[in-house]
Amino acid sequence: MQADIALGAGFADPILQSQAAFRAVLAAMAEPGLVQDLDSTVAPPPGLPAAAATVLLTLADYETPLWLPQGLRDGPAGAWLRFHCAAPLVAEPHRALFAVLAGAEAPALAAFHPGEDQFPDRAATLIVPCAGFAGGPAVLLEGPGIPGSRSVAPAGLRPGFWGEVAANAALYPLGVDMLLVHGTWALGLPRSTQVREV
Repeated sequence: MQADIALGAGFADPILQSQAAFRAVLAAMAEPGLVQDLDSTVAPPPGLPAAAATVLLTLADYETPLWLPQGLRDGPAGAWLRFHCAAPLVAEPHRALFAVLAGAEAPALAAFHPGEDQFPDRAATLIVPCAGFAGGPAVLLEGPGIPGSRSVAPAGLRPGFWGEVAANAALYPLGVDMLLVHGTWALGLPRSTQVREV
């Protein structure tokens, strides 16, 4: 860790805050397309959304390799996550159990580990920052946890993102799970969710 990097605080009350965040993440994954407030009070470094930092503080540890874009991995965000989570940072997407897909250099969803036939639970969970949960192209979500269908329109996602999500869903029961994040909010997209562009 570079000596000139000042590390911001993590959870003030790790037990209660991580439990609350864990329940919010479970709710986001159980009801895909419904935005959940992670009620984050952490002060993450530049480039790492508060919701992404909260998810990683809650779920990542020394046994969960983490992929970040190089700009985050080599800067204050990487140092902050190594200090607070002890998660090993990896340069190869297929080795990661968690990843933050921020910026234009983020690889395709298919670059990350989709799990194995005998161990589908070993798939990666991807945290995808967006510019907001409204104002983007609308898509319809269908699948477990969604009565009928649910329309969502996150803004600021890269071109072709929803096509990648559809291809990921076709791998079920394999495939990566995703959380779209903005500010302190998160929207779940588990691998079981089917997507249809409107």
